[in-house]
Parts: sequence; C-alpha cells; structure tokens
Amino acid sequence: MPVEVVAYMLSDQNINRRLQFQLILQCAPLLKGIKVACITNLECRLCRMLGGILKGTGITYRMLAVREERCLVILFREKEMERYLMGKEIREFLKEFGYVLTEENDGHVCEPYPDLDRVFGRLAERIGEASRQNLCFPHEIGVFLDYPIEDVRGFIENGGQECLLAGYWKVYHNRERAQMTFLAYDQAKTSAVNEFLTGKSIQDIIYRPEFHVA
Repeated sequence: MPVEVVAYMLSDQNINRRLQFQLILQCAPLLKGIKVACITNLECRLCRMLGGILKGTGITYRMLAVREERCLVILFREKEMERYLMGKEIREFLKEFGYVLTEENDGHVCEPYPDLDRVFGRLAERIGEASRQNLCFPHEIGVFLDYPIEDVRGFIENGGQECLLAGYWKVYHNRERAQMTFLAYDQAKTSAVNEFLTGKSIQDIIYRPEFHVA
C-alpha cells in the first residue's frame, strides 16, 4: 500500500474514521478471524472510543499500559482467547512468568476457563514493572499474540538475535510455516484496507463466526 495513502488516512480529521483505519491497518488478521489477538498503541482519547466502534463485533479489549497520553491495548475475541489459553503448553509456559490460568487440584484443572481479567492484570503488572525498572519488555506477550511458543522461547533465549526470519515476529523454528502465516496476514490486511477504502465500516469488515456456521 502506498505510504502516501497510509499517511493521509492516519491524518484524517474525522477521529472515528482515523481510529477505524488504524485498527484495520494494525489488527487486520484479528479482524478477519485468523489471529487470536493483536496489540496496538493509541492516543488515550481514541482509546475511549474503542467500545463504541467494537460494539456488536465480538471483539473486546483490555488496556495494558498508559504513558504520555498513549494507551497500549490488546484486542481479542473473549471465547477464543479463553480456549487458546487453556492449551496445556500455553498454560505451562505462562506459569513460568507468574500467570495463574486455572485452579488445579492434584494436577486436574478445576476451572473450565481462565479468568481473563486476572490474566491480563498480570500482563499489565509485568509491563508496568518493566517500565519502572527499565527492564526488557515482557516477551511472553508474544504468546498472547498467537506467536508460536518455540519462537517466543527462541527470542528470549537468543536476546532477539540470530533468527531465521523476521516479519510479524522473529522466527527461530519452522521458517516455512511462518512464511505462510505472514502471507495470510498480509492478505488479510490488503483485503481489509481495500474494503475500508471502498466505503465499508469496520463493522462490515470484521469476521463474525456466528455468521459463518456450516
């Protein structure tokens, strides 16, 4: 997409339209239903408009940090995120960083789904600690954004160096799978942006699982 088009849309005086375009540009894979979550950095005044724009879409959000009039926000579909976090490998990985995803008794999961407020509260706490102590950003956030665990581990263990491929994330395993995912994300972005430029609203563009039941 031409840089001029992006710059023009992001400078639109209609802040509702500008926010929609930013979400489409940065979160298209989530909007199109092929990614569990996305993260974006918004002006605080735009963040206050998110609820209205996302109403009825099935997508919700949590604010993770506020700094210098900007908000770090994670967007996701609640039920999909709950199911995703119930994966055994995901649970065990995040437990290493102090996340409590389920209550267990003798190794058996007692709670059917994780408490997302508690989970994202812990992530916000980790981000805040890193900021206050000038530490590295908590890289486990990659797991919440649907990056393969082996690549998140690879990034942490290698300090972000010596990756096989760099795109939407840094790849340390299975280059071919990552290339296919990157292509799908690019196609989702192109599709969503083109729809928006032809006059569709974000409400029209967002994939809604309930409308695609076989």
